[in-house]
Amino acid sequence: MSRLGELQRSFARALLDPGQAPVGLDPEGRADAARFDVYRNNVTVSLIEALEAGYPAIRRLVGEAFFRACAAHYVTCEPPRSPIMLHYGKSFPEFLRHFEPLAGYPYLADVARIERAWLEAYHAAEAEPLDPAALAGVAGHRARDLCFTLHPSVRVVRSAFPALTLWRLNVAEDDPPPIQLGAGAEDALIVRPGAEVEVRAMPPGGAAFLETLAGGGTLAEAATRAVSVSESFSLSEHIAALLEGRLLIAARLRRRRGCHEPRKQSPCP
Repeated sequence: MSRLGELQRSFARALLDPGQAPVGLDPEGRADAARFDVYRNNVTVSLIEALEAGYPAIRRLVGEAFFRACAAHYVTCEPPRSPIMLHYGKSFPEFLRHFEPLAGYPYLADVARIERAWLEAYHAAEAEPLDPAALAGVAGHRARDLCFTLHPSVRVVRSAFPALTLWRLNVAEDDPPPIQLGAGAEDALIVRPGAEVEVRAMPPGGAAFLETLAGGGTLAEAATRAVSVSESFSLSEHIAALLEGRLLIAARLRRRRGCHEPRKQSPCP
């Protein structure tokens, strides 16, 4: 490694580690702590502000002073690994889950996951929704073998706490009312099928259904998993909601074992 390369790496490491000595020399060849601290402070403040912008509900829940102290610790432990600032803070929810001072507040990590999902959905790629007419030619006995591609913005956050309610209350302008943390689990769907990000509460079984489809499972596999979560799950209602909500962008039939499909022909029955 060249001397310049090593100097640059040492400089970058010291920027985010207050325990390291300043790196670099002034015009007379001496270490210049005052100048280096200006760089160090600017970088740290910029990263903390990026976290504040990405996690406004968490900032409100824990308070500004605590958030900035927590974020400063995160910056030291998790320095940027990409020049694209959008990617920074992706691991912040998991960091909160294991941050000792917040051990008594396990729901915060799930609220942070919703915030991160919102940010990712906002910047996700555009995609044309699936035309329901495209499914008209699928024989009834083959519908169970359908696999769907979800819109790139789709995110699902499952929580054992009322994390969605907490998020909604803490991104609103009004002061949030008290909430019972034992109110029960909530699953959130975050998606941007149009210009605006939408955050919706998912009915019982809905999250399991969508996660199975996202993982490449068939309609039958997704429905089976959803029913195992909630016997009240309605397949027809959920498919209609996915189409109306423009969450699906493509569909295909999975070949069954033992079927031999000639080239350039429709899937085997």
